[in-house]
Amino acid sequence: MPDPITEELLSNTREEVALRPKEDLPAALQTRIFNTIKDIPPEHWQQLFPGVVEGYYFFKSLEESHLEQFAFHYIAVYRGKTLVGAAPCFSMNYPLETTMQGKLKDLVCMIKKIFPGFLTLRALICGVPMGSHGRIGLPDRSPEVFSAILSGLERVAREHKLPIVAFKDFGAEDQDLLDTLQSRDFYKFKSLPSTEMRIDFKDFEDYLMKLDQPKRADLRRKFKKADGQVKLDLEVTRDLGGALDEAFALFRQTEARGDTQFEKLPKEFFANIAKNMPEETRYFLWRIDGKLVAVNLCQVSGSHFVGHYVGFDYAIAHQYHLFFVRFRDLLRWCIENKIARYEMGNTSYKAKKTLGFKRVPLFVYAKHLDPRFNPFFKLICKLFKPENFEDVLKEPENGSS
Repeated sequence: MPDPITEELLSNTREEVALRPKEDLPAALQTRIFNTIKDIPPEHWQQLFPGVVEGYYFFKSLEESHLEQFAFHYIAVYRGKTLVGAAPCFSMNYPLETTMQGKLKDLVCMIKKIFPGFLTLRALICGVPMGSHGRIGLPDRSPEVFSAILSGLERVAREHKLPIVAFKDFGAEDQDLLDTLQSRDFYKFKSLPSTEMRIDFKDFEDYLMKLDQPKRADLRRKFKKADGQVKLDLEVTRDLGGALDEAFALFRQTEARGDTQFEKLPKEFFANIAKNMPEETRYFLWRIDGKLVAVNLCQVSGSHFVGHYVGFDYAIAHQYHLFFVRFRDLLRWCIENKIARYEMGNTSYKAKKTLGFKRVPLFVYAKHLDPRFNPFFKLICKLFKPENFEDVLKEPENGSS
């Protein structure tokens, strides 16, 4: 029997179908749900997500790392045997305090020690668990295929008793499609923005000269102090090898200090990403007298550079201005390797603003599947949206962050 999506498409085109020769009829859409990306040929998936860092092998790496927080699902829409639309999604218990800061977050965390499920929602989310752009594989922007993806998303949510469905961290390029969700009772709100820098500098000195004088002077002072105190040795490699344990300890230090990060990546992920994506993966390692003091997992796709995960030895990070030294070395590497766009992710907005990064607005579209509860859910979204807890997000996005 045809599924509901096929029935809807056929009914909408009944008159046209009656007038067309049978051999000219388009194949009906079929929606399939996969619980592992390995059941989809990689070349088929990559055709729908060309040049995307968080593509087939990124999700393969996440799956193979057995993240306890998430279960992954993949919605695939076929016309005949051709994959014409796809969306990665994951289910999780989403803690609403993720975007909170300060004393209110401390209070919620105290309550959760007694009531672990407090302010936690079970949700099915289309996108990527970490703070990356969400993407849908839909090259022709077909409303019919998008409708099939949405129906597949809601079907998975109901099958797994997940009351919330959401599209997480989608940019302006997808608003033409996703804004239509508001007519289907989804609530749209701003997520934590990403940050990026367009690189058109001859060298690092040229970058400094394009900053205003106070920022330039402050950075020069920091670099002079750091370089005068210690010699930092930089290594760039495609995998961590024997440094995995040492690097993972630094990643955990940064994770423990984060206010908004809700994914906890196991050690295996940092090995798997290098194994599955050797061409894209770069590890930058900074050492003092052989001891690892900073590490950054980055990925490269064409002229696009993404700084994914960073780890610092916080016993000395502020003393040697490691945040800024790391940025200097990464920007130099980008300039030397003809990188045009440097994406640095979310959080630490004030420091990134000083460096010249611009905010890239991202949006969440979410709803409760029970229409009776959806108005209350929208109110919850309004109360817990990130801009309520991050002052810098209240500043106008006028081309500069």
